[in-house]
Amino acid sequence: MFIPHTDAERGAMLASLGMSSIDQLFSEIPKSVRFPKLNLTDRMTEPEIVSLLTELDHANLSTEGTPCFLGAGAYRHYIPAVLDNLTARGDFYTAYTPYQAEISQGTLQAIFEFQSLIARLTGMDAANASHYDGATACAEAGILAYHHFRGKRKKIVVSAGLHPHYLTTLRTYLQDFDGVQVVSPAQDVFEGAAGDAFLAAIDEDTSLVLAAYPDFYGTVVDLTPVADAAHAKGALFAACVNPIALGLLKTPGEMGADIAVGEGQPLGLGLNYGGPYLGIFAVKKPLLRKMSGRIVGETIDDRGQRAYVLTLTAREQHIRREKATSNICSNQGLNALRAGMYLAEIGADGLRSVARLCYDKAHYAAAQLDRLAGYRVLNTEPFFHEFVLQCPRPVESINQCLLDQEIIGGYDLSGVSPELGNAMLIAVTETTSKEDIDDFCHALKLEADHVHE
Repeated sequence: MFIPHTDAERGAMLASLGMSSIDQLFSEIPKSVRFPKLNLTDRMTEPEIVSLLTELDHANLSTEGTPCFLGAGAYRHYIPAVLDNLTARGDFYTAYTPYQAEISQGTLQAIFEFQSLIARLTGMDAANASHYDGATACAEAGILAYHHFRGKRKKIVVSAGLHPHYLTTLRTYLQDFDGVQVVSPAQDVFEGAAGDAFLAAIDEDTSLVLAAYPDFYGTVVDLTPVADAAHAKGALFAACVNPIALGLLKTPGEMGADIAVGEGQPLGLGLNYGGPYLGIFAVKKPLLRKMSGRIVGETIDDRGQRAYVLTLTAREQHIRREKATSNICSNQGLNALRAGMYLAEIGADGLRSVARLCYDKAHYAAAQLDRLAGYRVLNTEPFFHEFVLQCPRPVESINQCLLDQEIIGGYDLSGVSPELGNAMLIAVTETTSKEDIDDFCHALKLEADHVHE
């Protein structure tokens, strides 16, 4: 049942915010896009409206059937058809939380399988039922570290290669934690987590060291020395991973990580206009009771049969808010289900094959682009399926010309790393064909030729 607020209640809430009207809550949104009137002629029938909208839709470019080299945290991967079929089942397609184990065994088992697969993929001991996205997972790692040291350690050291949105989210989450500083030492972005400035910033006041693997610029370095440096100062170490890359690379567990976080979107999720996505969070056993989010466990019921339940819930769901390890309660259940299905469907060999295709195609693209006059690949360390390309003129104008040729270009780094000049972050996945790469190279060559005319 829904009981609406009274005018007096709404007025009291607005007054506490220092506002006089509900419209002020939306003042940052331009009026022209708040509730725009639909530009439809009078008395159109439903088939006519559908026809009109279909015609308008044809003017849009989609990543389906269009060469796409845009990544930067969200990637176009092939999604097995079985995922859409199974996740559309009514018994899964719900936002209901499985608190009542006796009527939720199917959902609980699916979450348990997801947790088991993520723990195995990351080389950790346990995983939770997911978070909102990779950025949230990073923030929750920071909160875990804060509570682990009971607030006595005030510093979190982050590598320069962490996704800038993740860094912003981490700082936002921790801004009201007493005296906590999130430090990201300035260094050459292509050094990855191996830079001297990054390692030198780790001290006895550090609670968490966080590094991306691969990082935002595509660089892959062995994080074992970073884990060792963190542990030498008594700090925790967390690796922010691309789960597809783990089909080829060492796992966070093998490198000594205490925590593994990451974005699960590559595991069977579409681009979804930027969300909803899936936050991956896994830990080693000593941190299990401090891990945020839901955990499903396997047990035996009173009839001796295998059963699944929400376990260790006293960490957060059933205690006083201020004493909880975290106040996040929601999780991306349906997306976690898709990720679990994706991993089960393609298997270990399939994941390895996808990762190999991403790696090989990205390196083919980099080799071809590096030969073009006016362009240069800037990565100095090994990379997985993303790399940075220096361009002869501003990326914004190049990308617009590419769109005119129905090619979606790379991510413009001018707003993130202006010191790189005209630089583009290029992503290549298993869905990118050789023809796509060759067409992309040809289009960029024409752009360079145009500059030199």
